[in-house]
Amino acid sequence: MIANSARVNINYDPSHFILQCLDYVGFIDIYASRIKAFHVKDAEFRPSAKAGVYGGYLGWKERPGRFRSLGDGQVDFKQIFSRLTAGGYSSWAVLEWECCFKDAAQGAAEGAPVIASHLIDVPAKAFDDFAGADSDTARNRKILGLA
Repeated sequence: MIANSARVNINYDPSHFILQCLDYVGFIDIYASRIKAFHVKDAEFRPSAKAGVYGGYLGWKERPGRFRSLGDGQVDFKQIFSRLTAGGYSSWAVLEWECCFKDAAQGAAEGAPVIASHLIDVPAKAFDDFAGADSDTARNRKILGLA
């Protein structure tokens, strides 16, 4: 089956999940091994009494679902960067900008620091390895009287 091929991978873009009202964080937990690219793009979904998911014929400013400048939407980037890191992602985080309210130059100037503030340096050793030594199961068993 082609979907199980190593050549089938994902360009993850949480903004589209927001517009479709999907769980964009849970998706990472399921498909982390297939995510090979990441568009850091924000969006919001704000339905009204007159328009919801199918508000596509309205102008971008009036639509319930619209792309926003990074940091101005509803995407939880702290969770995304954490889950991607936990899943082993180590590739690019690319700012993709679309916004009907803010100029592109302003969006880029504000977006780059947002990405930088969410980048995670993976530790070289476990956080609780304060002694810097491997565990010695045989010694521990002897101390506990189990050997």
